Amino acid sequence: MKIKKVGVVGCGFMGGGIVQVCAVAGYDVVTTDISDDAVTRGIAAVKDRLAKKVKKSEMTQQQMDDAMGRIKGFTDLNVYRDCDLVIESVFEDMELKKKLFAELDKVCEPKTYFGTNTSCLPVIDMAMATSRPEKVVGIHFFTPPPLMPLVEIMESVKTSKETMDMAVEFGKSVDKSVIIAKDTPGFIVNAQMIPNVLNAVRMVESGIATAEDIDLGAVKGLSHPIGPIALADFFGLDVLYAISTHMYEETKDPMLKPPLILKRMVMARMLGRKTGKGFYDYTSKG
Repeated sequence: MKIKKVGVVGCGFMGGGIVQVCAVAGYDVVTTDISDDAVTRGIAAVKDRLAKKVKKSEMTQQQMDDAMGRIKGFTDLNVYRDCDLVIESVFEDMELKKKLFAELDKVCEPKTYFGTNTSCLPVIDMAMATSRPEKVVGIHFFTPPPLMPLVEIMESVKTSKETMDMAVEFGKSVDKSVIIAKDTPGFIVNAQMIPNVLNAVRMVESGIATAEDIDLGAVKGLSHPIGPIALADFFGLDVLYAISTHMYEETKDPMLKPPLILKRMVMARMLGRKTGKGFYDYTSKG
């Protein structure tokens, strides 16, 4: 089945980015959030990002207008009824996601495929909350979706070949490189990245080196575009803690056990860039 209409549940930073990517690629997009204000803010953020691209001559005003015209925002899940594909982009909480998929399963037509943007949770657990587990697949975009050129497709033990083919083709259609993973903890990217970042956090915790020197070593010595500590601050220490906790609980790999300093910083709401302070202080930076 050719995908024509895409639904995105959640239009915050991540969900809004997925909305933008889909609309620019030519898909009709419906999105929802918990309130009218949240929907308005999410769509306005998409408009602001596209306006900057027009200003930089990266797209025309007509292309921007066409993309914005494809986006519709609501607060009622019933708008997903006739979507060909619905991608959830809500908080990384399994019970929340399972409840959402159960509701979508009741609302959506039998043709609808479901995608989860999870970065670490088992796809099969969400799939089994529906009556169509063969039509559920992981479609993991990276932060921020309009800029990151990759999408990770995750196949559960129930995902059909037809669903996988759809997801791969969809990823390519939104101008992303596509990688395919089995439904295992961390999939491909986080399975590589999380142990590396946690090891860097342990180095800070034990006093082996400063955050600045660890990051400088990664950038100048390993040719990484960003150091592991700065990366942790960028995507949020709460997110790092949640992902690593889940991966550790599933694997019991000691390299995935969250360091105590990470837990304490999350408790203190020192979450990185989004709160102004994490391992680095961002309050004085523009």
